[in-house]
Amino acid sequence: MALRFSLLVKFMAVISTVLLITMFISVVVNVRFQRQITLENSLHEADYFSETILRSTYYQMLEDDREMLYQMIDEVGAMPGIRRIRLFNKEGIINFSTDKQEVGTIIQHNSEGCSICHLDTGEPLAYAPTAARGRTFYDENGEIFLGVTKAIYNDPSCYTAECHYHPQDRELNGILDVQISLKNRMAQVDIFRNYFVILTCVLLVLLFVALLLLTKRLIISPVSVLIEHQRRISAGDLSSMIEDAPNDELGELARGANQMTRSLRASQAEIRNWANTLEAKVEERTQQIQKMQGTLARSERLASLGKLVAGIAHEINNPLTGILMFSSMAAETPGISEQMKKDLDTITQETQRCAGIVRGLLDFGRESIPMKTYISVNTILDKTLALVENQTLFQDVEIAREYDDQIPELEGDPNQLEQVFMNIFINAAQAMLAGGQLAIKTWFNDEMVMIRIADTGCGISGENLERIFDPFFTTKDQQGTGLGLSVSYGIVENHGGDIRVESCPAKGTAFTIRLPVNGGDKGLPVPPSH
Repeated sequence: MALRFSLLVKFMAVISTVLLITMFISVVVNVRFQRQITLENSLHEADYFSETILRSTYYQMLEDDREMLYQMIDEVGAMPGIRRIRLFNKEGIINFSTDKQEVGTIIQHNSEGCSICHLDTGEPLAYAPTAARGRTFYDENGEIFLGVTKAIYNDPSCYTAECHYHPQDRELNGILDVQISLKNRMAQVDIFRNYFVILTCVLLVLLFVALLLLTKRLIISPVSVLIEHQRRISAGDLSSMIEDAPNDELGELARGANQMTRSLRASQAEIRNWANTLEAKVEERTQQIQKMQGTLARSERLASLGKLVAGIAHEINNPLTGILMFSSMAAETPGISEQMKKDLDTITQETQRCAGIVRGLLDFGRESIPMKTYISVNTILDKTLALVENQTLFQDVEIAREYDDQIPELEGDPNQLEQVFMNIFINAAQAMLAGGQLAIKTWFNDEMVMIRIADTGCGISGENLERIFDPFFTTKDQQGTGLGLSVSYGIVENHGGDIRVESCPAKGTAFTIRLPVNGGDKGLPVPPSH
């Protein structure tokens, strides 16, 4: 409130000062102008009055009828507003005056009546303009008067008249001096001044009130609304909005304040939303990091394990080959007992089983960089299904294909990808020994070819789901080596993709394989081959 009051007072003080100075100058100028006009009009009227006296007494002057002349001047001098009328000659001797006490006296050349023509420059002037022949002065009572001198020139009718003779070379016969009162006229000027001052004051008050109201309505009130809006925003009330903003600069400022408030409200809502979801985002990001760390650890573990098993398998493979060869030859030896032949066949079968395990280890250890070419995933899937769908495992399995014919070809090794699909198909069939459905779907999403292989088998328990890609981990008791999915995982990673698995016990398992179109080779370390 103090700020608004201070702004209003400052503005009105400046405006009032300017108005007062302007009005004061206007009053002074107008009053002086009116006084000047009044004096000029009075001077012209007095000069006209003097001329009237001269013309009225012209005949008496020619006849030298001084008694009648003085009587007429006395009667004129008795009129209201006339101070005195006097006649004096060139030498300043007063021959007649309505003030009888000064008759016969001499007027000095430097007095107010004679100084008009008798200048300090030398000879007196023969002629003087009307404005120069007028003078204002105050008497002993302080009343203002206007004196006008009128020269009586020596006309031909004067120096040729028989009544009295004036020399022909005389230019001036005498001077008529009329003094009239300016009291009433100056009183009118004072009245005009008073009225003008009153009018000026009224106008000043009206202007002040009008400016006060307009300033309060057009400036102070909008500024007050802006200040109140700013206080509410500072207090945290972002719902505050300025309504009915005027269509001017202050209105533009108000609309800008509204826009700023909306931006602040949006920013605060966004910050609040981030605060509310920060914990969830941190948890989600933590899970992603843990998953990435698990993937990296698995990749490193597979690479290290690949080197180890390749060496072990190479060393075991030679003795197994010898055992298999000699057991087969011994079983074919004539004359051996039936029991011995059965034992040798058992040795041969178990040796062949061990050889299969060794081949799996060698395949795992010899995982190589894919030989990529442009291939169609749909074609590879059909080719792999053609190899397995006629096997006994798939006799009760319904195969459902849902291919996207618009997916582009990708860079990949067809043999390695066929191995991946083969492992997943066989695992799915082994999980559906009582029959079920194998659903295969392909589609394209965000530069990635997507392959989903889902079965309706027994599913995988939660504690085993995170270990299915670990080497030598299997849920098939003694029927598998636990290397198929590990090898498949490495192949897909070498193609720049990934494998995701979802499973629900007693409902089935779904593998989702994502492969980039450009065949991004991650350059993973490859176990050495032997």
